[in-house]
Amino acid sequence: MPAALIWLVAALALAGAEALTGDLFLLMLGGGALAAAGSSLIFDDVWVHGAVFAVVSVLLLVLVRPALRKHFQSGKGLPEPAKALEGKSALVLDRVGRHEGQVKLEGEVWTARPLNENDVYEPGDHVTVVQIDGATAVVQKVV
Repeated sequence: MPAALIWLVAALALAGAEALTGDLFLLMLGGGALAAAGSSLIFDDVWVHGAVFAVVSVLLLVLVRPALRKHFQSGKGLPEPAKALEGKSALVLDRVGRHEGQVKLEGEVWTARPLNENDVYEPGDHVTVVQIDGATAVVQKVV
């Protein structure tokens, strides 16, 4: 089996293993293996392939990985879709009480419960979503 193919398989295996860890360490080693695959097309000496792998891997780990980690960790991230529903108006479909109820929210039917345990909302009432608790909308009456 040609050395280039072995290095290419190693690079793909390392990149695939990176998908399981998410630490960017194995991906940098995969980059080194890819560089070694390229060098094996030019040089026949196994020691040269190993040296290229080691040097490129170390450079990627020292120079590229910290910058990538900083970039990925600095983002604010995407808002949770459930958080976007808070403050929206909903229509009571089935009586909303302490342990029961359904509302229509953004065109979808949600299980609902009142913010104050003693409140009861009847079908046809308009309520506001205070928070989303799992798959349940916590609502209160629109004033």
